[in-house]
Amino acid sequence: MNDLPPALAERAETHLRTLRAAEAVPDEARVAATLPRVLAASDFVACAVGEGDPGLLHDLARSGDLFAPYGAQAYRERLQRRLAEAGDEAGLRAALRRFRRREAVRIAYRSLAGWAALEETLAETSDLAEAAIDASLEWLYAALTARWGTPRDEAGEAQRLVVLGMGKLGGRELNFSSDIDLIFAFPEPGETDAAKPRSNDEFFLKLGRQLIGALSETTPEGQAYRVDMRLRPNGDAGPLALPFASVETYYESQGREWERYALIKARCVGGDYEAGAALLERLRPFVYRRYLDYGTLEQIREMKGMIAREVQRRGTARNIKTGSGGIREVEFVAQAFQLIRGGRDPQLRSRQLLGTLDALEAQQLLPAHAVAELRSAYRFLRRTENAVQMLADEQSHTVPEDPHARARVALGAGYADAEAFEGELERTREQVHSQFQQVFAAPQAEADAGEGSDLQALWSAAPAPEEAVRLLEAQGFDDAEALERRLRGLREGAVVRSLSTRGHQRLDRLMPLLLGACAQARRPARALERTLDLIESIARRTAYLALLVEHPMALSQLVQLCDGSAWVARFLAAHPLLLDELLDPRTLYEPLGREALEADLDARLAALSGDDLEAQMEAVRQFKQANQLKVAAADVSGAAPLMVVSDYLTHIAEVALERSVALCRDHLVRRHGRPLCRDDGEAPREAGFAVAGYGKLGGIELGYSSDLDLVFLHDSRGAEQETEGPRSVDNQVFFARLAQRVVHFLNTVTPGGIVYEVDTRLRPSGNAGLMSTTVDAFRQYQREHAWTWEHQALVRARAVAGDPGPREAFEGVRAEVLGQPRDTAQLREQIRHMRERQRAEKASRGHERFDLKNDRGGLTDIEFIAQYGVLASAHEHPELLRYTDNVRILRTLAQAGWLDERDAHRLASAYRTYRRRLHELALQDEERVVGAEELADERRAVTALWERLMEGAGHRVDVDIAAPRGPGGWGACGS
Repeated sequence: MNDLPPALAERAETHLRTLRAAEAVPDEARVAATLPRVLAASDFVACAVGEGDPGLLHDLARSGDLFAPYGAQAYRERLQRRLAEAGDEAGLRAALRRFRRREAVRIAYRSLAGWAALEETLAETSDLAEAAIDASLEWLYAALTARWGTPRDEAGEAQRLVVLGMGKLGGRELNFSSDIDLIFAFPEPGETDAAKPRSNDEFFLKLGRQLIGALSETTPEGQAYRVDMRLRPNGDAGPLALPFASVETYYESQGREWERYALIKARCVGGDYEAGAALLERLRPFVYRRYLDYGTLEQIREMKGMIAREVQRRGTARNIKTGSGGIREVEFVAQAFQLIRGGRDPQLRSRQLLGTLDALEAQQLLPAHAVAELRSAYRFLRRTENAVQMLADEQSHTVPEDPHARARVALGAGYADAEAFEGELERTREQVHSQFQQVFAAPQAEADAGEGSDLQALWSAAPAPEEAVRLLEAQGFDDAEALERRLRGLREGAVVRSLSTRGHQRLDRLMPLLLGACAQARRPARALERTLDLIESIARRTAYLALLVEHPMALSQLVQLCDGSAWVARFLAAHPLLLDELLDPRTLYEPLGREALEADLDARLAALSGDDLEAQMEAVRQFKQANQLKVAAADVSGAAPLMVVSDYLTHIAEVALERSVALCRDHLVRRHGRPLCRDDGEAPREAGFAVAGYGKLGGIELGYSSDLDLVFLHDSRGAEQETEGPRSVDNQVFFARLAQRVVHFLNTVTPGGIVYEVDTRLRPSGNAGLMSTTVDAFRQYQREHAWTWEHQALVRARAVAGDPGPREAFEGVRAEVLGQPRDTAQLREQIRHMRERQRAEKASRGHERFDLKNDRGGLTDIEFIAQYGVLASAHEHPELLRYTDNVRILRTLAQAGWLDERDAHRLASAYRTYRRRLHELALQDEERVVGAEELADERRAVTALWERLMEGAGHRVDVDIAAPRGPGGWGACGS
């Protein structure tokens, strides 16, 4: 006892004399070394092993139970053996209480002696309570069914009670002396199968009351657990047990915000565990919303305010659970992120707080130093809380004022020096409160404070139109009269009228912030018009309004992007989930490279079940949309040049396509087995599948709204071609279904949008052809039946996904077909004729406008010249087959001598200029048409080159276009 402070050593010695007199102290070195410390910190242990049961400590030491942790099953098995000897409910209660006392002493001793880490203490305390609930319920259920019959549903299936453990019991983080919060439910209505049947409602009401009595009634042996049922639907006013359908209906129609927090940790702790898991899965959409629920911050802030007022009223500021910087603030920080993001991120659905903090750190949602502080603080506060409760097995969360009692708590928390403990407690609570404030600080307070400002008046005061116009003009808005009408239309319109009270409050907080941000934009009026379109489309989903109110930086980025691009504004309005991407400008303007994209999508898919194709489709959609927004942000800000933008967009498509093919193939293999084939005289092998990308995907020139032109191939051949599974199908059927499934995966329209529009008409024989073609059939078609325009398309085609074998085979067929010698005069005539047909169908009908793609001298003329050059001379210059993008094809044509260097530069420069202008128009949601005088020099140069190269005009071009800068004068040429 030399290591104990004098006052605590004296107390320990007093307890020791009493225990020795009762012969309650075993002759065991490990007990002798630790018992004084334990007795100094816990009157509960001293009483339980003394006058309560002098043989208890002997039993714990002799059995070895005192010196090792249990598992959850050990508690259950031990208690079931004891309850098996109970002949009636009184015997059940006595056995339960004696068991709980023995194991509570064991848990407290191991914790106070320093033998058990915090996590072990919390888990074992929870496992003990769960064993008490489940074993007691099992005993009571058997007894009640013997009297009343077995409750069954309409189909005759036996019904059992489901007990949900809430709060820390559900999270296996139970306090040493805690209430247990429970909810009772049962799967289906019905009645018992006795001669005089009882309804299931009556049966489970009776059973629930019996269980509560078994756990909480005070008997000569004391009380096992205090049971709190107030978290059930409708609280004390609601039925004690409800069928699942009624529970689900309640939360859907009446569930309140605090009940979402309560259900985060909910776990089945007794009865029918399988049915309990199914019930919780049905309730998951209530807890975890599909969208990013930033309204959570506002609601937790309100809840915390109510708690703080109650703490002040009761004078319990030293309460380490609910006071400032206490356990509840750590929990609120973790739960806020869970409720905001848990609907989209399963990794944030942990029931345990430390596990949630680990996930927040891994995903960089909180800085590592902040998580480290919260993690350390939580462990310290929970050790302190347990030390408080182990004093006398009482539910308290307040460190005593009495210095002697505080010293005992400090010792129980691992501090022999009470002053050092007090200092650590103070520092810990300050750190926790600081982190809480950083997460829950109310940025809208500044806007609230400026209630009399012009911006506030513009929205909330509903000024007369003339005054509103004056206020808008004073803020720098052009066309103020139109903007005033727009604001008034929104304020008085159906969308705003339909908002809830909370929705109105959020919109009223947001609008002054929005007006102020737009006033700072480069083009304030345009920024406001576009942003109002978005606000109107998301207003009913008020969680998005909350996101913008809570994060002024996100609002600032939103205004900046909408000011820069009508397409981005429309994109965000269609996919408001992406507003979350605006929170961190450091990542918003940095699109991911190919490897990082793969890691991003793999991480999103890793958290999903391999059988949940719908969830996988949603994950790929969100991956594509989030990364496409990053590219657009970098594009609008000028951080990414055009060619790099196309590279990024193409990489996103390739990764999405690659993973989609793999997911769809895995699904079919699980159903039918692997597609095997046997070539003549060879061992069986698995047939491969590949996807070829044509057009903009093949040419690495994707835009934001581009579809994917795809052709599906496989390399199955030989006499034996079928899958190996029990539901075997022919390989051709397998690969046709695989192609159809990939198209469905990418093309299906859902509330979250689509991944990509897919066009498969470029496959052999077009819409009349097979969805997936063998490589051999593809080769034969290309050599014997394909039209010239199909060979033109092949110039810009490349393998983009799938297995190496058929990918290489496709590239081989492409090289073979494109490298065939051709009659150049006939080829030129066919390509020229095709182009004339296109112009007749698609070109502008007047001279005032220039369609950048379809008109004479436009983008398509350049593409056709490049394709003609490849088809005409690839047999002599195979290097022309290396690239699929037009700029590098033109460069290679010049290097091969087919094009004059200056002509190739003119075409490449015009091509880039056209693409850049098309890109600008797309970002502004405008048609791909400009005035006839715009880009006139480029148009004349391309037209002249077309006439000379494709129509045999025979004159040279005198119009110069400045050669692009960069290596060799060619500049960026794509990937």
